[in-house]
Amino acid sequence: MSRYMHLSIDEEERLDKIMAAMASKTRRDILRLVSINSYSVTEIARRLHIPTSTAAFHINHLQAADLVHVQSQSAQHGSSKIISRKIDEINISYVGGFDANKELSTVLDIPIGSFTDCHAVPSCGMANEENIIETDDTPGVFFSPARASAQMVWFSEGYLEYRIPNYFLKDKDPVGLSFSLEICSEAPNYRNDWASDITFWINGKELCTWVSPGDFGGHRGKLNPDWWSDFSTQYGLLKTIRVNSGGTYLDENKVSSVKLNQLNVEQDDYFTLRIGIKPDAVNRGGVNLFGEKFGNYQQNILMKFTYKDKRTE
Repeated sequence: MSRYMHLSIDEEERLDKIMAAMASKTRRDILRLVSINSYSVTEIARRLHIPTSTAAFHINHLQAADLVHVQSQSAQHGSSKIISRKIDEINISYVGGFDANKELSTVLDIPIGSFTDCHAVPSCGMANEENIIETDDTPGVFFSPARASAQMVWFSEGYLEYRIPNYFLKDKDPVGLSFSLEICSEAPNYRNDWASDITFWINGKELCTWVSPGDFGGHRGKLNPDWWSDFSTQYGLLKTIRVNSGGTYLDENKVSSVKLNQLNVEQDDYFTLRIGIKPDAVNRGGVNLFGEKFGNYQQNILMKFTYKDKRTE
């Protein structure tokens, strides 16, 4: 993951340390070395053809400027210091300084077949733009590597779970999360009045339940391939779930008090998104999930993160 240092022209003390550190060609050579690997002080000295004491002197300057990591490591005879990069890019704002309140955003496009866990009860199956994947009404097919190509997934009961990477949230302050997807109920063939209580979870925390009014058919989905039957599910509804400091919203309506800081999305290496039917749901009417090549909306699951960038301390 790239690390950035944001500075204002008014931060004179920090700028003086950085400029002094960067003024030496030897120190710039050390930064080039550690940008691709980690080295001990002795290894840096050998590669740059300088005395070890000289290498240590320059590394101290770089550490004081907060440009490198210095970590002690046990060695055969005592310990050695391992030097690695800390910063990939330095941004200096000349006008107005660094805006710590500026909100940034990242959008992830999540293919619907990229789920990492599932429980599917027939009727169930998957399809891509060319055909049914393997065979339908066979839950074991959901673990086939071919699931990655899925453009439509359906099941009567159960869930799909996705692991969402969060590397871009490191050293950030998350302020909002939202995801949108095309989805509806799952009935035999299709039934426009087939209710289903579809629930969404983040990291095992229940966000909300949407009551899908039906499994929609009767006219073809705009994106469906020619081979797809007219008598099957055709399209879903586009739903958006948003979580911030105020709670959880379904489309524009607040539906629960679950807040973003309760979800711990910035911890670990990923968080989970689960979509499914609770065992005790009143309307256990299944799920149809659409990718960018089925239904009416040319999109997969779109996950958007809003956050504030922290200064590198």
